[in-house]
Amino acid sequence: MRASAKKLTTFKKKAVVALGGNAISMRDRKDSIPNQFDNTYISLGTIIELIKHDYNLAITHGNGPQVGNAIMRVELARGKAPILPLYICVADLQGGMGYMIGQCLQNRLKKEKIDRQVSTVVTQVLVDTNDADFKNPTKFIGQFYSKTIAEKMAKEMGWQKIKQFPGDNRWRRVVASPEPLEIIESPIIKKMVDEGIIVIAAGGGGIPVIREGKQLTGVDAVIDKDRASAVLAREIDAELLIILTDIDRVAVNYGKPGQKWLSNVSLDEINAYFNEGQFPPGSMGPKIGAAIKFLRNGGKEVIITSIEKGFAAIKGKAGTRIVR
Repeated sequence: MRASAKKLTTFKKKAVVALGGNAISMRDRKDSIPNQFDNTYISLGTIIELIKHDYNLAITHGNGPQVGNAIMRVELARGKAPILPLYICVADLQGGMGYMIGQCLQNRLKKEKIDRQVSTVVTQVLVDTNDADFKNPTKFIGQFYSKTIAEKMAKEMGWQKIKQFPGDNRWRRVVASPEPLEIIESPIIKKMVDEGIIVIAAGGGGIPVIREGKQLTGVDAVIDKDRASAVLAREIDAELLIILTDIDRVAVNYGKPGQKWLSNVSLDEINAYFNEGQFPPGSMGPKIGAAIKFLRNGGKEVIITSIEKGFAAIKGKAGTRIVR
């Protein structure tokens, strides 16, 4: 799927598309590898339309369901195979899921007779070792255990912390979810995207790393993929950030009598809603926070919508559009 240098220079519009992890592991289908390939192939419609309309693209993706499975395999294999740190699990999934998304996209491009290259970049994301979340980690991951077994697992596997899950007698591992600061590989990602190569990057929010002197070191943490997508979009000079999720539009007063769906809003408006606490931290909050940060750092537009209505939203016929 090689394109000439002359053809590659014709693409001008630049966007980052963030795919939710549930685009690959859907809730209403058995979570098998063949089904993940099918789901991925189906979920790429918006991306194909963007490519047809001459966008340069970077694609990010979540890994929530998949990293849970990976951690389960590590826990079940304790004593029989080397323990894999969480950051290695994230790196492994970037390769595996990047392969899956890339191959599905290549097959759809061939079907559409579109000549574009696709590449996956295993991506490190810099975080601050002094981030407050490292001192008080709150992100639950992995399986549920009784307190006694959780304490034993933590000792055997070197977990930093375990906590009782809210509303439950069982316990789980918790890790930090620090703020992403920098995409280590952004210069090469930008170069590839600017040349018309479709790049899959920052999967699962990226591999969290810290700087120790002049060296990079992986750390066990989970970076929010929408926040990482906003940083990537800023660093590759994308004007558009598209967050594809499982809802058609963003709402305020969600689930209450005064619920209101948002179609077109300004940065100031969405920031006011955000400060009111309209968007819960566990669901829409990180997406809106990422949108605000991207726009404040020079981005022009953010679209939040469902996977099915992505391109309709770009044309102004669906979704929530946030502008600077």
